[in-house]
Parts: sequence; structure tokens; C-alpha cells
Amino acid sequence: MDAMFQNVLRDHLPRLQQQPLTDDTRLRDAGLDSMKSVDLLFAIEDEMGVSLPDDDLNEETFATAGSLWRAVDAARTAEAVA
Repeated sequence: MDAMFQNVLRDHLPRLQQQPLTDDTRLRDAGLDSMKSVDLLFAIEDEMGVSLPDDDLNEETFATAGSLWRAVDAARTAEAVA
């Protein structure tokens, strides 16, 4: 996870506070609900210049920080190649 992604993510996780953000951080436990997920998606798209494919807009992708990062990283790689 790069620093920009972590900053965007932290802004949407009210219960995380100063706890470390790891691949295994469960986003729901850290305060991400369905409305915040939409806000987070828009923030990722705006701040990181990436658009997640529709197939990645699911609970599995948004389950942990690591699963979301892998989807974002894959989308960035796909857009860079295109």
C-alpha cells in the first residue's frame, strides 16, 4: 500500500484512529459502512486517478485494506498499459 492510498483510506475510517493500517485491517471494523464505501470509491478515483472496474465493486474488494489496495493497484496497472 502506498502512502497516498493509506491517507485516502484513513480519511474514511473513523474508528481506525492511530492504529496501524495493515493488509488485514478489516474496513467494516474500522468504521466503513455502505455510504462511506461510496465516498471512499469517489475519493480513490479523484485522488489516485484510477477507476475500479464494476467487477471490483463488491464486499470482497472492500473487506480489508489489502483487498482494496490490490484492486486499486491492478486498476492502475491496467490503465497504465492501456
